[in-house]
Amino acid sequence: MFKKILIANRGEIAIRVMRTCKEMGIKTVAVYSEVDTLARHVRYADEAYCIGGPASSDSYLKMDRILEVCKNTGAEAVHPGYGFLSENSIFAQLLAENNIVLIGPTPEAMEIMGSKIASKQAVEKFGVPLVPGINEAIQDALAALEVGKNIGFPVLIKASAGGGGKGMRVVYHEDDFLSSLTAAQNEARSAFGDDSVFIEKYVGNPRHIEFQILADNHGNVCHIFERECSIQRRHQKLVEEAPSVVLSENLRNRMGEAAVNVARACNYSGAGTVEFLLGDNDEFYFLEMNTRLQVEHPVTEMITGLDLVKEQINVAYGLPLSFTQNDLKINGHAIELRVCAEDPYQQFLPNIGKVKTYLIPAGPGIRVDDCMESEMEIPIYYDNMLSKLVVWGSNRTEAIERMRRAINEYVITGIQTTLSFGEFVMTHPKFIEGDFNTHFIQNYFNPESEEVAVGESEMEVFALAAAHFFQVSKSPSSMETVVSGDANSDSKGSAWFRNRK
Repeated sequence: MFKKILIANRGEIAIRVMRTCKEMGIKTVAVYSEVDTLARHVRYADEAYCIGGPASSDSYLKMDRILEVCKNTGAEAVHPGYGFLSENSIFAQLLAENNIVLIGPTPEAMEIMGSKIASKQAVEKFGVPLVPGINEAIQDALAALEVGKNIGFPVLIKASAGGGGKGMRVVYHEDDFLSSLTAAQNEARSAFGDDSVFIEKYVGNPRHIEFQILADNHGNVCHIFERECSIQRRHQKLVEEAPSVVLSENLRNRMGEAAVNVARACNYSGAGTVEFLLGDNDEFYFLEMNTRLQVEHPVTEMITGLDLVKEQINVAYGLPLSFTQNDLKINGHAIELRVCAEDPYQQFLPNIGKVKTYLIPAGPGIRVDDCMESEMEIPIYYDNMLSKLVVWGSNRTEAIERMRRAINEYVITGIQTTLSFGEFVMTHPKFIEGDFNTHFIQNYFNPESEEVAVGESEMEVFALAAAHFFQVSKSPSSMETVVSGDANSDSKGSAWFRNRK
């Protein structure tokens, strides 16, 4: 087995990978930027090396510096986590040329699946269902308009490279097509350096279902069941769960088989995620494949008992998968909430600053993947996700109830977070019923109506906090700590109060 692995990432995912390495007896090497000098992942690793300035372009994206650290420390492999260089085929090739193992797929697989056009062309040969449209870059705008007319509006214009909703436009009327096409191309060029876009039929009210896959270098490919990822803002996920409440066993098998075929279409190795749109009448369509570990991988681990990072490392070392498809069973239900430094009541705008109080929930079935501490500044240079709050229950109802408890035990002061939004979701009838799609936020979340009034429970929190405050302190600065402590004991309004101070 590898003796030393470099983790080319930061924050909670770096610590999560290091924990598995320690259990496997593997030494870990951290890299960090100047702004992350005191970060937990730096302190947790066996060795740590500064590789540049605060901006990711000056540090975490510096391939030459990471390669240099690998050589100087004797690291035999690199785990890229997610984001940064995790899906960069140039980086994968650079490591290969220097006899350093990337814990991930080959550069060739990355290139195929990194292009939405190339990936569609590859999987089509394996009979994987695709959304009707053009599976090649648009060269002639007027010809593309004719295709749009034939498909039928609305259509979706999408950038071939990248993700996160950039370079994407929904066009409802043919009169808007040409201007939307230009806008999508300009945005794609600015975001990804590639203005290639294609068009496909717009699936109006889909669910976003993804399948975890694992493949080794011995011809074995398995799907590790699905994750429901439909609750999103700006095409980015906030709440994920496994399994999906709407998949029958037959549909799960069909989608799982398609996911395995996607992996086979690019000779995939390691952990990856195949994403689908699920429409009406159990019709599903291939969306894309992420050639890395996903942020939401813990919910899959919670319902299967697998350590996906351990499987990644074993596969990269050349070992076969430790299980077969028939060995895998779904046990219970898991839900994940991404706790981000955002204000849900201001269109989820980033809310960067100092975290004053940070207390995580605990108890049966609760997992928190994080890298935060009290009095820690949130850097403006990186993603604003603070942690992943994950719960497991014997069934979905129990998981929802456990998530409510966990949210109300989670205390974060000094900034706004998505905890209050998580509480909104967990108490919404449509979520509880499982009757929702990717438009959940725009259909049901009305920030103005959610925060107009302070309820009875919140008033109790105010009263208790105020009484205690006047007994123990005359300093206004202590009020927040006292209130957050009282709010933590309140089972109904604490998340609202913590995030609306």
